[in-house]
Order: sequence, then structure tokens, then C-alpha cells
Amino acid sequence: MAITATETDTPSARAFGPAAALSCRECGERYDLAPRFACEFCFGPLEVAYEFGEVTREAIARGPNNVWRYAGLLPVPGNVAELPNMNPGLTPLVRADRLAAELGMRSLHVKDDSANPTHSFKDRVVAMAVEAARTFGFRTLSCSSTGNLAGAVGAASARAGFRSCVFIPAGLEEGKVVMAAVYGGKVVAIDGTYDDVNRFCSELIGDPAGEDWGFVNVNLRPYYAEGSKTLAYEIAEQLGWRLPEQIIIPIASGSQLTKIDKGFRELIELGLVEDRPYKVFGAQATGCSPVAAAYEQGHDVIQPVKPDTIAKSLAIGNPADGPYVLDVCRRTGGAVARVDDAAVVDSIALLARTEGVFAETAGGVTTGVLRKLLDEGTLDPQAETVVLNTGDGLKTLNAVEAGVTATIKPSLDVFKEAGLL
Repeated sequence: MAITATETDTPSARAFGPAAALSCRECGERYDLAPRFACEFCFGPLEVAYEFGEVTREAIARGPNNVWRYAGLLPVPGNVAELPNMNPGLTPLVRADRLAAELGMRSLHVKDDSANPTHSFKDRVVAMAVEAARTFGFRTLSCSSTGNLAGAVGAASARAGFRSCVFIPAGLEEGKVVMAAVYGGKVVAIDGTYDDVNRFCSELIGDPAGEDWGFVNVNLRPYYAEGSKTLAYEIAEQLGWRLPEQIIIPIASGSQLTKIDKGFRELIELGLVEDRPYKVFGAQATGCSPVAAAYEQGHDVIQPVKPDTIAKSLAIGNPADGPYVLDVCRRTGGAVARVDDAAVVDSIALLARTEGVFAETAGGVTTGVLRKLLDEGTLDPQAETVVLNTGDGLKTLNAVEAGVTATIKPSLDVFKEAGLL
């Protein structure tokens, strides 16, 4: 039902803190805070609209050392920190001086989200979906996933007392499958791509069998997606309450990139950071790069592709937020670029060797795009830059080649003779 903002003053609405309504990103129609994700008039995607109260740096600093320090900026209840949740966030912003020196940059940071509870940024978005699911009375949490999200949903469900059943494309990395299954929920592999999995989940939502199911990235998507804003808040706070001049973000569905931009704009509007220009750059692997292709060709429409890349966490051939990614990158003066799998693997090794950060393939994509944009002169080497690593390399071991340097007998003489000093 379409509404005005004043009609949301209900117990259900108050459970969402400063959230006032859902708003269509295309036509602006507003709806009550409910488990819906598409506008009934134009079929545009819905996102959370807010009526923020006073939010200060001091109040944020007094909050817990996780995403709930920003509760006043999120669609969650005021007592959210007391509820059973995975409590992700406040991951390291690594000052990457050695990598910067190798690339000829003045100032570079890596936002390392592998430090989250299930070792990917997906813990942030699932944390928001869990709170929405509580309010709506769902009993089962589900998702369509390229891997990391399945693990995050499994863990969060176990912690919060939900049943879980997650859907993944067949053939995912073994580490991600194990991490999704170990929490005791159901893991169902679909013979097809992620886009096939997502279509199946949309059908299940419309069937009575899925009546009490909360699909975190479908019918709970407006709330879920807001979790990515916390990356923007943390980066700004960790930089001393300022925005980076340049940021490189991986693109799967594209939601993470658009929500980081939304978070930056909210911080500016609330006076928490100085209003200064920043450039947003999107990163894709060549084997699944429909947004980069549209950017390069000057198009506004994304042409779906069939993924073929080792960066499986980014392998979404028809990204829902693709057009909005183009809008953000063009508006901020950034770009969308892509690198092949060989560059991804090489960049994983580079980041590990220089900064001790073992990134999964998505981190290899962002680091690879960083190098490419520098070589092309698109990225300013003198500007303060942040690159995202969204997951742990232990989940994508098949992408790297590393192992024992030598096998020797336990003898100092043998060690010396082997030339290992």
C-alpha cells in the first residue's frame, strides 16, 4: 500500500529506528515498511527512506565496536545491540604503505572486511536482514548466493534462532559450501548460474511453501542492502571523519557500491564530514563484466552475460543495481573497469606479499583494477585512495598457487646447502 511518511508511526515502524518508509528509486512512490522490494506502479526497486534525528560523532564513538554504533543511521531498533546477532563491522582500514610505494601512490588504504565473523562483508547486510525478519515474524531465513552470503545467513540464523535454507549455484568453491553447511541449515545447489538461482527464489516467494520465509536479498532486500552503508561510515570515521578522494569497490549485484555512495552522501547531509568531491570506481572480472562493458560503450542499459570467471563471488550476469552503478560512477567522476583472471590471481599475490592481506578473488579484482586504472592514468596516484577487500582468501584457495618452498631433513647443514638463507 502506498503511504505518506506520517502514516508509519506504528510499533512496526518504530522497530526500524529512523526509517520512515520504503521509496521507489525510479518514481519516488512511498510504501509502508513491509517485506516488499518492488514498486507496484513502475516495478522499480525499493529502498529505505529516513527521517534522521540528531546524530553526532560523539554519540557514534560511545557506541559498540561494531555496526550498531551507527544504529541511528540504520533501519534497526534502538536496542539492536542487545539482540542476538553476529555483530559484524569495525573491520581494519589497513594503511597500505608498501603496496602504495610499489604502485607509486601517495596514500592507499585497504578496507579489509575479511575480519568479519564469517570472513566477508556479507555479515553486514545479513545483520540488517535479521532484524527486519524478527519484526516481520519470519521463521526461516533464506537467500540466493554466490557463496559468501550463504555462509553469513547460516551463521546469523544459528545465532538468532532462525531456521535457514540457502540456495547456491552448483560448483561453488568447496570452502564456501562447507562454511554455509556447517551451521546446521539446509544448503541446496541449483544446476545453473546465480541468475537461475535468483529466479528460483523469486518463484518460491510467491508459493505458499515460502510463506514464512525471509529471503534476505529478495523480499528483505531494502533492509539488507542498507548494511553496506556501514562500510562508508567506518571508512570515514577511520580516516578521521573525512571521505577518501577515491574508492574502488567490487561489483556483483552492484548494491554495495550504490549503498557506499548513499552512506557518504548521508554523512555529508548530516554534517558529520566535510562536503568534498570523491570518485567511485567499480571493479569487475572480465569473465563477468556487464557493467564495465556498458560503461566502456557509453550505454545506460546493462546487457546480461553468462559468467565465466574464477571470481565467483562477483559472478552475477544480470546485476540488479547495474544501471545505478553507472549513475554513481559517472556522477562522481569515477569509472567502471575490468581485469582478466590472470590479473586477479597476480593481484591477490601482490596484496598478500606487500600488506599481509590474503584476499579472496573479489579482492584480487579490486586490486587488479587499482593497478589497471593507475597504468591508464584514470586514477590519481596522489589522491587518498581506499580499495575494498570483501572476503578471505581461504575461501578461494583454488585460485592461487602457493605452498612449501622446500622439504629438507632436520639438519642445519642441509638447510644451508639448500640455499634457503
